Amino acid sequence: MKKYAIIVAGGSGSRMRSNLPKQFIEIGRLPVLMHTLIRFKEAFADIDLILVLPESQFDFWKELCQKHHFTVAHQLVKGGNSRFQSGKNGLAVIETDGIVAVHDGVRPFVSKDIIRESFEVAQAKGTAVVSVASKDSVRVNGQAIDRQTVRLIQTPQTFQVSIIKKAFETEELSTFTDDASVVEFADFDINLIEGSYENIKITTPEDLEWAEIILKRNA
Repeated sequence: MKKYAIIVAGGSGSRMRSNLPKQFIEIGRLPVLMHTLIRFKEAFADIDLILVLPESQFDFWKELCQKHHFTVAHQLVKGGNSRFQSGKNGLAVIETDGIVAVHDGVRPFVSKDIIRESFEVAQAKGTAVVSVASKDSVRVNGQAIDRQTVRLIQTPQTFQVSIIKKAFETEELSTFTDDASVVEFADFDINLIEGSYENIKITTPEDLEWAEIILKRNA
C-alpha cells in the first residue's frame, strides 16, 4: 500500500527558552527536524513525506535546507492554529488510500524498526500507536493507581488513510490531545505497540543534553 508520513512541527521554542524554534535547533550538526525526516526515509525509501510547518517558517526552512544540502524529498504544507488543524491540513494533500504515520517533528530518534512495525500493524488492524510503560509511580487526583495499567503515548501514530480521514471529519474538541484521541472519538479501536525510551520529544534544554548523548551512543 502507499505509504505517507505527516511530520508536524509547529513549536515556537518558548519552553526551550530560545528564540529559535526547537525543530530548527542543531544536534549533531543538523537541525532536529532533518534528523526526523531522515529516519522515515531510511525506514521506507518510497515513503511520501509531508512536512507541516507554520507558513511564517517556510523561507527559513528552505534556507536551512540549502545550508545543509538537505535533499530528502518532502512536501511542505501550511500548519493550522492547533495540532488538530495542522494534522487536517496534512491529510488534505493525501489523495490516495494507504497507510499514514503522523509524527512529532521534534522526535528525531524514532527507530526504523518502530516505524516499520507501526505500518505493518496499521495495515493489518487499522491503527498503531507507539507507547511505553511508565517508569514512575502514578497518582490521579491524589489516588495511587497501578502503573502497570498506564502507557505513555509517543509518536508515530499510524493509521489506514481511510480511517483517519473519516475521523477528522468531526469538529475539533478540547479533548483531542493527539491523533489517536480523534480516531478513538470516531469509534475506531486503538492498537498500542511498543515504543522506546530513546524516542524522546525535544522540548526543553535538558532534552537537548539527552539528545546529544543518544546521538553519540548510536553513532
